[in-house]
Amino acid sequence: MRKLTILFITIIISIGCTNSNTGELIFVKADHTKDFNFPYYLFIPDDVTKSDSVFVIVEPNNSGFADDDFQKHIEKAERTAIKDFYLGNYLAQNLNYPLLIPVFPRTKSNWKIYTHSLDRDVMLQKNNNLERIDLQLINMQEDANKKLCEKGIKTHKQFLLTGFSASGTFANRFTLLHPDKVYAAAAGGINGLLILPIDALESEALNYPIGTNDMFEMVGKSFQKELFLSTQQFYFMGELDDNDAIPYADGYDENEREQIFRLLGKQMQPERWNNCIKLYEKSKVNATLKTYENTGHEHPEKIKKEVLDFFNASISKLTK
Repeated sequence: MRKLTILFITIIISIGCTNSNTGELIFVKADHTKDFNFPYYLFIPDDVTKSDSVFVIVEPNNSGFADDDFQKHIEKAERTAIKDFYLGNYLAQNLNYPLLIPVFPRTKSNWKIYTHSLDRDVMLQKNNNLERIDLQLINMQEDANKKLCEKGIKTHKQFLLTGFSASGTFANRFTLLHPDKVYAAAAGGINGLLILPIDALESEALNYPIGTNDMFEMVGKSFQKELFLSTQQFYFMGELDDNDAIPYADGYDENEREQIFRLLGKQMQPERWNNCIKLYEKSKVNATLKTYENTGHEHPEKIKKEVLDFFNASISKLTK
C-alpha cells in the first residue's frame, strides 16, 4: 500500500442551528496505510468529558444525490458534522460525545452502487477503493479513537451508530453485519424495511440486504445472531412517510424488489413496515420500533429527543 502524508484541518466552529455550542472540527484525509480510502470528519464538542470514557457517535454520510464531484460529498458531510439538524450532531452536542462522519462517495457514473445505504452492489466491490467500506468505517473509528486519546479523551471500543433515510438504512445493515462494533443504534426513515435476522421466509432464501442467508459470502464470517439480537436498537418511521427507495434501481435490483414486495409488502406504510416490526418481535431483537403519527420523511425535535433518551438509557446500563 502506498504511503500518504496525512494533513489535518482543524476549525473552531460555532454551531448556528438551535444550539450555540462550539467545538473542534477535524478533517482527516484518506489513509491507505490504515485501510480507509476516503476521508472523514471528526467533531469534538468543547464540553466533551475527559474524566470518563465516552462513546464515539458515528453517522454515515448521506448526500441525498449522486455526483461524480467528490467535493460535493465532502461539503455535505461537513454540514452533517456541524449542524444539529442532523441526528449525529444533535446527539454529539447533547451527550458531549465526539462525532465521526465518513465521506464515502456516491457517484453518478456508477449510480447503481448506493454506497450511502450500504447496498449489495457496494458490498460486492473488489479490488477498488470501495471494497468493504464497512471495514473502512471501522478503521476510521479506530483511527479517531487514537486521535482522541492523544487529546486526553478516553473512548469505548464500541460506538453509537445513527442515521436517517439512506444513512439510517446503512446503520441498520451495519449493525447486523457488525454487532460486535455497535453498542447501540438508532435510525429512521428507512423505507419501511429492516434487514431481517433470518436466513429464509416462507421457504425463500433471504440474501443480503434482505436477510442473512449469504452472510458468510458477504463478510467472510457467520452471522453473530445472539449478539445482534441483544444489541440495543431503536428504529422509527413516520406514519405519512412516502419516501420509498425500493422501487428504484439504484438501491435494489429486480429480484430483490420482487421478493420484498412479495414477502413483506409493496405498500411501505403500513404494510411493509408492520410486517418487519412483527418479524423483529418474533426474532426477539432488542429493538424499540416506533411509528410517529402525522409525520412524514423527517425527524423533528420530538423524535430527536426520543432518540437522545434512548441513547441515554442505553448508556446508563453501563453503570448498572
